[in-house]
Amino acid sequence: MTPATSLDRYDTIGVGYRTHRRPDPRWAVRFDEALGGATRIVDVGAGTGSYEPADRFVVAVDASAVMLSEHPGPRRVHGDAEHLPFRDIEFDAAMAVFTVHHWRDVARGLGELRRVARRQIILTFDNTMEGRFWLSDYVPAMLTQEHSWVATIEGVTDHLDDPTVSVMPVPHDCVDGCMAAYWRRPERYLDPTVRANISGLALLAPADIEPGMQRLADDIASGRWHETYAHLLDLDEYDAGYRLVVAGQR
Repeated sequence: MTPATSLDRYDTIGVGYRTHRRPDPRWAVRFDEALGGATRIVDVGAGTGSYEPADRFVVAVDASAVMLSEHPGPRRVHGDAEHLPFRDIEFDAAMAVFTVHHWRDVARGLGELRRVARRQIILTFDNTMEGRFWLSDYVPAMLTQEHSWVATIEGVTDHLDDPTVSVMPVPHDCVDGCMAAYWRRPERYLDPTVRANISGLALLAPADIEPGMQRLADDIASGRWHETYAHLLDLDEYDAGYRLVVAGQR
C-alpha cells in the first residue's frame, strides 16, 4: 500500500483504527451501487475493510500487518498495490479506499488493479479542495506533507478505462473518521485518539499540530469558530473534495 517509511507509520496509526474509522452507511450505499453484481472482489490498501460487502467473496490486501490484524475478514494478504499476487482478471472488481495517494508508484498500482479486476472502484480526493477546508487554517502543516499528488483525480483517471467521477459528500454526522468527517463538529479534532487515526494529522510533528489545536479549543470556547464558520452550521453535507472513481466494465 505504501512506501516502507509510510508503512512504519501506519503500523502506528493503525492501532485502534476501527474505533473511529467506521463505515458510514451513506457511503456504503454508494460503494454497493458501484460494485453492482460483482461477486469476487479484492480490496487493495484495505485497512480494516470498512466498505467491503459482507455477503460476497472479498480478499483484503494491505502492506501494514497492524492494519490487517484489525481486519475482520478471513481472506487477508500482506502485500502492496504494485505487486498483487493474483492472476489476470481473477476478480470482478477491485476497491481502493483512501489509499492511492500513499502508493509508491500510482501508475503501476492502478495498472495492477486493471490487470486483476474487470472494474475498479477508487475513493480519492481533490487536493486543491483540501486546502480550502477550514482545519488547514489551524494546521497549515497538513498541506505541506509529502503526498503522491499524482494520485488525485487526473492522476487516477488517466490510468483507467472509461472512468466516471462523482462527488462523495461528507454528511454532517459522518461516522467514518476521515480528515473532513468532523467539518461541523470541530471539538472532535481536539481528541488525540480521533487525530491518531487521520493520517494527515497523525503524521505531523507535535510542534506542527498542538498550537493549532490550542487555538481551535480557544476559538470554540469563545464562540469565534462558530462565528467564522457560521455558513457551515446549516448544511447537512459538505463537499470536502472526496471523489468516487468507477472505471472498467460496468
